[in-house]
Amino acid sequence: MTGGTRLVGEVAVPGAKNSVLKLMAASLLAPGRTTLDAVPDILDVSVMADVLRGLGAGAERDRAGGRIVIDIPEVVDATADAELVRRIRASVAILGPLVARRGEARVALPGGDAIGSRALDIHMNGLTKLGAVVDVEAGVLVARCSGRLQGASIWLDFPSVGATENLLMAGALAKGTTVIDNAAQEPEIADLCALLTAMGARIDGAGTSTLVIEGVEGLRPVLHRTVPDRIVAGTWAIGALMTGGDVTIRHGRAEHLGIVLEKLVGAGAVVELVEDGFRVSADGRPRSIDVVTLPYPGFPTDLLPQVIALEAVSEGISLITENVFDSRFVFCRELHALGADLRTDGHHVVVRPTPRLTGASVLASDVRAGAALVLAGLMAEGTTVVRDVHHIDRGYAHFVENLTALGAEIRREPSSVAAA
Repeated sequence: MTGGTRLVGEVAVPGAKNSVLKLMAASLLAPGRTTLDAVPDILDVSVMADVLRGLGAGAERDRAGGRIVIDIPEVVDATADAELVRRIRASVAILGPLVARRGEARVALPGGDAIGSRALDIHMNGLTKLGAVVDVEAGVLVARCSGRLQGASIWLDFPSVGATENLLMAGALAKGTTVIDNAAQEPEIADLCALLTAMGARIDGAGTSTLVIEGVEGLRPVLHRTVPDRIVAGTWAIGALMTGGDVTIRHGRAEHLGIVLEKLVGAGAVVELVEDGFRVSADGRPRSIDVVTLPYPGFPTDLLPQVIALEAVSEGISLITENVFDSRFVFCRELHALGADLRTDGHHVVVRPTPRLTGASVLASDVRAGAALVLAGLMAEGTTVVRDVHHIDRGYAHFVENLTALGAEIRREPSSVAAA
């Protein structure tokens, strides 16, 4: 890609990656055909569909129409394909549904992005309180339950999104009442609650830190529309500010990005609500801002790389603090290769202003880092090449095509290397 072009125009936000994969896992709870709409055309959806097929389910995907139909048989396999599971972290979401339906689950320790350790202890401890016996055997999570899971009161040591989702799905079919305290409050959790409720689950407290689930004996398949992707929307908003552009983000929900948009306004953006979305415009070089990541409704860790890229082209010194993952700053060395002036120290990175970024060949280490490097490349003089863009494909549908439509000078090489 070649830097120096403002992003101007409209872009549509698809359903959320961080929601749809869990909705697909939740389909395991109800025999029959569950249909999901607003499904993003991303690599992780294809992998999760293959995971479900490996368990005996059918999965028909209409990529152009953004729909997937998942056909769950009366009896599903309890053992997930290890190679597929290790490709995406979200695959661990099948653990709770399988234990609830089958009384047994064998799920390889999941893979995903190289952004630090994400312990599964919270998942395991919660399922244990629900009556399952959970162990790790030769790199495989094994959960067993003799009979039906039993409702319990569970306090999460950290408001883990994945653990909240797994225990929510398991509790939906458990006998009695399950209470999850210090639960994650992300919009994706509320979306999962909406799906489960439509399926017949009894859930109170969606969107709060306390979830109360009255277990039922069975659930039914439904049609559900995935919540829009707030991280994709936030990425476009940051790109508009970085480039001094003017972008209308259709289907974006400003209410899901409260602190993010507040920070961007502080950096010089103008944010305007429009029909079915919001608009972000800017003029001139952004002002520096300090950011601290926290669980929702705090600043999301999935927008941290993008905001560091923003700070690399902003006026003034900024301090960025990461409180969720311990290796988010790995990508900073790639940003440094583009000329960014930054220094990391534990969970902090200090970013100082630099006259300009310069094009270089850099490596995408994860989904969000890849997107951030592309945004930085849009601001760099000369040509920037981003390698290993398959990571970007895991979370951003038609990323290059959308950027081109917004005016970016960018192309994708047949070798799956994004050049600009």
